[in-house]
Amino acid sequence: MVGGNESSITDFILAGLFPEFWHSTVLNSTIIFIYIVAFLGNILLILLIWTDTRLHTPMYILLSQLSLIDLTLTSTIVPKMASNFFTGERTISRIGCGTQSFFFLMLGMSECLILTLMAYDRYIAVCLPLRYPTIMSPRFCLTMVAACWIGGSISSFIHTVYPMQFHICGSREIHHFFCEVPVLIKLSCEDTSVYQLVVVVTSIVLLIVPFSLITASYTLIFLTVLNINSVIGRKKALATCSSHLTVVSLFFGPNIFIYMSFTSSHSPEQDQALSLFSNILTPMLNPFIYSLRNKEVVAALWKLTGRCVVS
Repeated sequence: MVGGNESSITDFILAGLFPEFWHSTVLNSTIIFIYIVAFLGNILLILLIWTDTRLHTPMYILLSQLSLIDLTLTSTIVPKMASNFFTGERTISRIGCGTQSFFFLMLGMSECLILTLMAYDRYIAVCLPLRYPTIMSPRFCLTMVAACWIGGSISSFIHTVYPMQFHICGSREIHHFFCEVPVLIKLSCEDTSVYQLVVVVTSIVLLIVPFSLITASYTLIFLTVLNINSVIGRKKALATCSSHLTVVSLFFGPNIFIYMSFTSSHSPEQDQALSLFSNILTPMLNPFIYSLRNKEVVAALWKLTGRCVVS
């Protein structure tokens, strides 16, 4: 009994997704459906890339990493949220909260770096096509992917361990549907202004700098495309870049607002709406964004479908 009481004292309580919403069952069921579509869509995209030799290029290797991040990110959030809602058990242990926060941050930071690397890949492909095989070699590509994962893991570890040390003297209810650092900071009764500045600085390094590099890459790409005489070549270059630009906008927009402003200026509803859009809805849209306008992916899908029919 004593152990149980001590455990309950250190547990957090997740309020859930818009807890005062009247049709919460419909909302949570919809989120689960979106999660299933996102999971299957990203699994299918990874399967297509790794089974079709025509897609064994740096661009598609990076795309497979993005899909891996998306399906893992949604799996870090939605199953726990759904379990809490349908069982009525809203608690999450301190270790569980820290673990969820670590994987969420690691995947988010890694995605930020992967998107930047994808923009660099498109810049080399369009602006320096003759040097593309030399610069974007398989070894370089895999090294950079590993660096993205390692960098995201180290940064996430720091930003998970430190805020979990803050003393909480009031309510342990988290007004969110998962453990996220900006929301955890609000529970602390200590002065967290210094750490909030650290979060802003880190966000500048991991959000503003990559976003600036992506913007610079596409500025150079568009200037190069304008000088292409062939209309077909121009359309092809723009088609390969438009999908990535759409995903970049969906990712960086909400995250810059969440992490680049102080947490006291956010309402719980704003945090939940932006997190829902960025971390659940966007991973479902990404496979469709990259596949609908991509002839190589569509061809690989038809090829796999033909194999299944024959089997």
